[in-house]
Amino acid sequence: MERGDLEEVAAVMSTSVTPVSRTVSERVLDLAARRVPFVHATVVRAQVPTSAHPGDEAIVYEDGTIDGFVGGVCAEGSVRTAALGALSDGGPLLLRVLPEGETAFPESPGARVVVNPCLSGGALEIFLRPVLPPPLIEVVGHTPVADAVVALAGVLGYATARSLPAAVSENTAAVVVAGHGRDEEESIRAALDAGVPHVALVASHRRGAAVLEELDLDEAERARVATPAGLDIGARTAPEIALSILAGVVASVRSGAAGPGAPTAAGAASNGGQSAQGPAGGATEPTAEARPRQTEDPVCGMTVTVMPDTPHLAVDGTDVWFCSPHCRKHYAEGLVD
Repeated sequence: MERGDLEEVAAVMSTSVTPVSRTVSERVLDLAARRVPFVHATVVRAQVPTSAHPGDEAIVYEDGTIDGFVGGVCAEGSVRTAALGALSDGGPLLLRVLPEGETAFPESPGARVVVNPCLSGGALEIFLRPVLPPPLIEVVGHTPVADAVVALAGVLGYATARSLPAAVSENTAAVVVAGHGRDEEESIRAALDAGVPHVALVASHRRGAAVLEELDLDEAERARVATPAGLDIGARTAPEIALSILAGVVASVRSGAAGPGAPTAAGAASNGGQSAQGPAGGATEPTAEARPRQTEDPVCGMTVTVMPDTPHLAVDGTDVWFCSPHCRKHYAEGLVD
């Protein structure tokens, strides 16, 4: 192929990517670098008539906010609900959104079929890829045990930082205090104030109790500090002690007390408690907000993820939520009849 032909192909390829797609792709890289959990949704197949096209993409945050475009309001609702489930499961998912009565795109392993009766026609296949940062462990100290914790954490695929006692990194899953008398009280206090769910203090029973006594912790705070650190496996060497400590961290992460994307006060504090402005359509990036609740549309039976702009009616003092204004109108007309 001639040089001129290559340049022409490159020009066509660059113009085929929409500005929104470029913005979402840039945002994906930024969020991953900053350890913010999200789902990257990409349309891989679309049948007319649909408003989305192959290559359209969006980011779905933990609070249900969607940044980008993967279809109209009905398809978007199905994507939001499935994406929040993918964040919880941690695995990728191929979502097939069909209008009522459609038989294409049969369900298969690794795929989920959603029949959306509100779609005006067409069908969509959307690939949902959760991007979950590895658990982050703050390690205090430069002792043999501290260094062994850092080394073994890397084997487990966990991330480590050493920013304490000055500060707690955002979305920290656990803090291991292994300074043997250095920076202990300040680090424990900072970790508890930041909402870190698991704090491990490397010390004997006697010295550990004395350190916690000096901190004057309440019952809930005391329950979050493990001392002596780690599980009792008869460890003697620094690597063995690190293994016992990380076993406790893994137990905390896998129990749901901490894990990829587990919100902590540090996440909100680092941003002043405010959400960042999204680059595509003004969507916001969540900090430490809870995931939205879900309910069922009484008209079409769709699972509805409740957002601030979700259509609803107040009926006898109770909020009824709908997937679209069409279902809300249909329900309201039935009340009048």
